[in-house]
Parts: sequence; C-alpha cells; structure tokens
Amino acid sequence: MASSAAPEHVARIVIENCAIATVDPDDTEYASGHVVVAGNRIESVGAGRAPTDLENVARRVDGTGHLATPGLVNTHHHFYQWITRGLATDHKLFDWLVALYPTWARIDEPMVRAAAQGSLAMMARGGVTTAMDHHYVHPRGAGDLSGAIIGAARDMGVRFTLARGSMDRGESDGGLPPDFAVETLDGALAATEATVDAHHDPSFDAMTRIAVAPCSPFSVSTELLREAAELARRKGVRLHTHGSETAEEETFCQQLFGMGPTDYFASTGWLGDDVWMAHCVHMNDSDIAAFARTGTGVAHCPSSNARLAAGIARVPDMLAAGVPVGLGVDGTASNESGELHTELRNALLVNRLGPQRERALNARQALRLGTHGGARALGRADQIGSLEPGKLADLVLWKMDTLAHASIADPVTALVLGAAAPVTLSLVDGRPVVEDGRLVTADEDAIARATRDEARRLARIAAGA
Repeated sequence: MASSAAPEHVARIVIENCAIATVDPDDTEYASGHVVVAGNRIESVGAGRAPTDLENVARRVDGTGHLATPGLVNTHHHFYQWITRGLATDHKLFDWLVALYPTWARIDEPMVRAAAQGSLAMMARGGVTTAMDHHYVHPRGAGDLSGAIIGAARDMGVRFTLARGSMDRGESDGGLPPDFAVETLDGALAATEATVDAHHDPSFDAMTRIAVAPCSPFSVSTELLREAAELARRKGVRLHTHGSETAEEETFCQQLFGMGPTDYFASTGWLGDDVWMAHCVHMNDSDIAAFARTGTGVAHCPSSNARLAAGIARVPDMLAAGVPVGLGVDGTASNESGELHTELRNALLVNRLGPQRERALNARQALRLGTHGGARALGRADQIGSLEPGKLADLVLWKMDTLAHASIADPVTALVLGAAAPVTLSLVDGRPVVEDGRLVTADEDAIARATRDEARRLARIAAGA
C-alpha cells in the first residue's frame, strides 16, 4: 500500500471497496481497494480495506460497484460558445468561423459568465476536475470577460486554467473576425499581462492559473505571437494556441509565411515544454519529431475534429514519439455535448479509423489521455492526473453497477467504451463538487435558465446588427 503522512488533526475522507485505476507510471490497478484523502492531498492508495486505526475520519464512502479514477483534465475549450450551440452544423472550420464570428463579436460579460457556468457545470458533473478555457474574443466595451470566467470557475469549485487569448488580425488585415472584435497588438499584450498579474497562482495546489494564448496563425500577427511568447516566459506561465487544425491552415501558412505551421511556430518561439497546442491534426513526421524533441504538448479534440471535418490527428504516432497529449472538449459550438467522457470514447474509436486500426489506442491509453496526459499538457503532472500519495485530491468515483455497465467485467473498458457513467462522488482539492450525479456547488436548473436566456439575447442582438 502506498501512503503519505498527513499533518496531525487533518480531516480524512476514506473511500473503499471500489475498483481503482490509479493511472500512475505503472498503471497500477486494484480490483477492490481504498483511497484515503487527508485535507486536499491523497494520503494512501492500496488494495483491500483502508486501515482501521485512522484518526479524524470525517467521512467513509462505500465504493462497492464503483471505479475510482483521477479526475478528468480538459486541455482545450471555448466556454463562450455554450450560448451558440447547434449553429452552422454542416460547415468546415473556415466557413464555420465566418458564419459565427459576427455573432461571437457581440458577446458581453453577462453572456460570457452564463456560458462559462454552463460549460463548467456540464464538464464537472461528468467527471472533469480540472478545466481550461481559451478565451480570445474580446469585443470593445464587453466588460471584464476574464474576471467573469475565472469567477464562474471559482464558484463551481473546479481547478482551472484560463488561457487568456487574443486576436489582432481583423477583416481589414485579411483575418476572419470583425475588426471591432479584435485588439491592437499593444492592447492585447497589456491586457494579457494584467490578467497574469491579477490572477495567476503558481503554487502547488493552485486553483487558478493563467496561460498566454493568441488565437491562431490566421487571426494574429507574427509580432503578437513572438511578443506573447516573450511575455509568457518573462512571467513564467504557459503558452497555448491552435495549430495545424486543417489543411487550409497549411496552405495559409505556406502562402503567407513560406513555411508550414510547425516551422512558423518554431520561428516565433512557440515550440517548447511550456507550450501546448490544440488539434494538431495535419502533422507530418517532421512536425511530430519537432514536438517530441521540444516537449511541446497537444490537446486532442476528436469530437470537434470530426464535427468540422478537420481530419484524424496522428495521436498514436505522437504518443510513440513521446509527445505529451491530453484531451479537449473544444468549444461547444463544435462539440455540443460539452463533456469530456465523450472524448475518451471518441479518441479510441476515431483513431482506430486511422492507419493503425485496432492497434491505435486501447481503453487504458484513452483514460490516460484524459487524466495524466492532460495534466502533462497543462504542466501539472506532478500535482494531478493520477491517484498517488502526495498528489492533490482530485478524483472521481464512477458508478459501474447499473444497467449500462453491469455486464462489462473490466471497469476501465466499461468507463471508456460504455455509456457515460454516473458520477457518485467527485472531489476537487479534497472537497465534493458532485454527489450522486448532481452538482453540489451550483444550481444546475438556474444555470440552464440563465444560459438559455443569454443565448436568446445574443441571437436577438446579432439579428439586429
């Protein structure tokens, strides 16, 4: 049994009689075991019942019929899109962006807060304990959008990274977004630095971190990319952007810069172990080798890639090369389900349509992508992503004995390939966020009403523009 001593008098939560998939370096699993949480840390994980002489046990949970795993880690999202779901459903990426940017350019602070609450609620009730949001649309006069998003995550009780995004290439400069929805170079850099200064917490058990995140090669200037990388490294925070999502992006970069996306990113300082990029669908052998050599991470978003007909990312090849790969929901205007369990299943299924076929991924690799892989992409693998003593107490107890899963002997296979499993308990930093399938930190019905109302208000504003 692995254990880590906790300070005296710290309250404990004991979970026992459950199957456990630790996702530790050895992929240790227990058919029936226990997890002891002391404060906000995992104290011990092992086979059989927990020790009977534990002190200050505030709660005991009988996990019979359940599987315990690390909490899911989402590595790419756009929360604001929650209030534009179900639109442009038959478009590829560039056409989809052109169709939706005029609406997105009219978001404001109340809309963004409601959308963040909806996005976070859907993920949290489905087992996500660490979320991130890449927010890059900052219309003039829209209010404190970063503060609204961070406040929503704090209220929900999930661990969170805000990738403070930016765009400075509007329609008049050959970009896709309307000019009034982009920032100036200096304005974007100043606002990003202010967000880092106000909100970034570098501590081990931080609940809020900030990354620097210009949107994409086709919506930002080379100067913004280069200076954003310098800003992030001066501040000691991570870098995030979209990369190699579509074949059109390859053509765009070749025409405008005379090189492909990966070489362009390298020329602007955007490869490194402090960088992770979303999608990375159209990567050749040289691109994958460059990511592996530099430790650049990938947020794999299989549902969104399929929804926008972007293609199949070479995830098995990336993993074989040693590239850090996590999973992402992506914005809910291109993944309307808005939850990460779908990505466990689709990562496995979609990649088996590629050249590796049935050898592409298995259930345990998919679970690792959604937990430890995501923690690596966010730069937090020492703190979250596996059930190990000393790590933060972010874990999920999945109910596996219902009609949907009871006849599947292997609980990890049941979780990944089966229907979405009910969450009996989700802990973040040792505190319950979900109990018996319902959020305990937020009113789901109130959030549903608020997001519906804000979606309708945005639609009216966009229609009258």
